[in-house]
Amino acid sequence: MKNAIALLAGCTLAMPVLAADDAFPNRPLRVIAPFAPGNAGDIIPRALAPKMAELFKQNIVIDNRGGAGGTIAAELTKASPPDGYTVMLVTAGTHAINASLYSKLGYDPVRDFTPIGLCASSPNVLVVTPSLPAQSVKEFIALAKAKPGALNYGSSGSGTTVHLSGELFNVMASVSTIHVPYKGAGEALTDLIAGRTQFMFASMSSSLQLVRTNKLRGLAVTSLKRHPALPDLPAMSEFLPGFEAVAWYGYVGPARMSKAHVARWNQVLNASLQDPETLKRLAAVGVDPLSSTPEEFAAYIKAEVPKWAQVVKASGARAD
Repeated sequence: MKNAIALLAGCTLAMPVLAADDAFPNRPLRVIAPFAPGNAGDIIPRALAPKMAELFKQNIVIDNRGGAGGTIAAELTKASPPDGYTVMLVTAGTHAINASLYSKLGYDPVRDFTPIGLCASSPNVLVVTPSLPAQSVKEFIALAKAKPGALNYGSSGSGTTVHLSGELFNVMASVSTIHVPYKGAGEALTDLIAGRTQFMFASMSSSLQLVRTNKLRGLAVTSLKRHPALPDLPAMSEFLPGFEAVAWYGYVGPARMSKAHVARWNQVLNASLQDPETLKRLAAVGVDPLSSTPEEFAAYIKAEVPKWAQVVKASGARAD
């Protein structure tokens, strides 16, 4: 399953020409976050919001609608007026994985949304509770093999890359561990620190400081290569060749948003991703910036859906 979960590289920075629309925006804007506070799906839009609000000259409200693997947020966005005032921070989970993970999904990730642009990517981190007797990935795999079904891993919800990283680990390491979904990363990490679960493929943004302060033991990152935010941690691919689970993030609006509003959002998003303070906030949580045109993001989502379907099928994972 080499490169089963891989981030499409080579997205280009583009600054679209802004169509004239002097009336927009004339009131606060809403960004729907698909997960509870503490998850990358919440941290990233909050990191971007200050500069975006400055450029829009309007407040930006982050509306957390966690639960059900991001489907609640996606269905709310789908049903919102396409007037440019409501957009959503989407993830590989909400707009690629869920299409295969749920037998009855209340939205189509391609048809029901208007792509605005990619904004970030980040690997996950294999973290274990400090009391677990495994100091390396090699020791962790050996422990999982010795105790099939005894190790539980939390996630920020079914259908997230945090969840699918664990399923991919089960397949590629030929082990059996148990998935425990939570409503958000905060709850999952709290139970992991307390030892109620044993490990987690946590997002870099939610786990970085916990690893640095030794509240959790980091064993590896899920990018193909080591990540500069945690340079001492090996990549999972060093032990399981081809293992890669990199999350991506972007903005979409409801279907039928006007081209002028999409162009405005894309321009502001890409300009924010060049702002030094914004980049500093993203780097502090191990998140890498990405930029794209709306058209590139649309093509990207279409390519991601069948790619993740292969991973879901191979793992046998289901959310319902």
